Amino acid sequence: MIRRLFKNLGVLEPTGAPAESAQLERDGYAHLHGVLDADGVARLRREIDDIFATIPPERLRDDKEEFRYEMYNRSAACQAVLTNPAVLRVIEPLLGEDCHVIANTAWRNPPGFEGGPWHCDAGPHVPRAEDVPWDERIPYPIFAIAAHVYLDACTLADGPTAVVPGSHRSGRLAPFDRMVDEDLSYDGRPPAVFETETGDVVLFVSDAWHRGFPARPGGKGRDFLQVHYARRDIAQRVRPTVDANQVSAEAAARATTERERTVIGLHDPFFYDA
Repeated sequence: MIRRLFKNLGVLEPTGAPAESAQLERDGYAHLHGVLDADGVARLRREIDDIFATIPPERLRDDKEEFRYEMYNRSAACQAVLTNPAVLRVIEPLLGEDCHVIANTAWRNPPGFEGGPWHCDAGPHVPRAEDVPWDERIPYPIFAIAAHVYLDACTLADGPTAVVPGSHRSGRLAPFDRMVDEDLSYDGRPPAVFETETGDVVLFVSDAWHRGFPARPGGKGRDFLQVHYARRDIAQRVRPTVDANQVSAEAAARATTERERTVIGLHDPFFYDA
């Protein structure tokens, strides 16, 4: 765990930190129950419904109808969720008191959702070979944490999110030959599968192996708001760099190759990016 020392970082003794912070650091996930009440969920749902109805998909991909990006720019209710005390008290001991939101996306996976492969949202941030153990005297660094805010209950039939405990500490990606194996484990620990109630929040470290499990017959799909929090040092990706950047028009015009563009900060959209 970490804390800010003026503009720098120091080690935070875990005394007094929530148990869920320690679980995130150790296991890579935490399940917070009943974070939003019925009124809070209803307000979120109304505003997200309106955004899906009035704003067309931004990304050209097969499942584009399932997503809407930069939600806190479009919804006061989504923006209010970002500073929910029950969430911040858990993530700030790991990301710092000045952590910020780098992406904010609404998801609507339909019935029949096919799930996805095991993946990391980013990283691994500290990649290493399988035969190189981590020195347990060093707190394992966490750079980004995802929060899934559930607008409806999610059961096994609906295609829940699953996380392989401890995999964020592996320094590796999930094995490529087991990308859809529902029994994938790390260090002998099988996946944690999150069946949730309306208003719950599931948190997981960006480096952790996770996926949406395939929906089953009778399932209704998933409906949640995703918030990615990160250390202050990690750049926001709420808008693509073509729209939000530090680059003058003259500098952009001089950048004629892909590498010339990326080195000044003009990147193609990827996972977090809108």
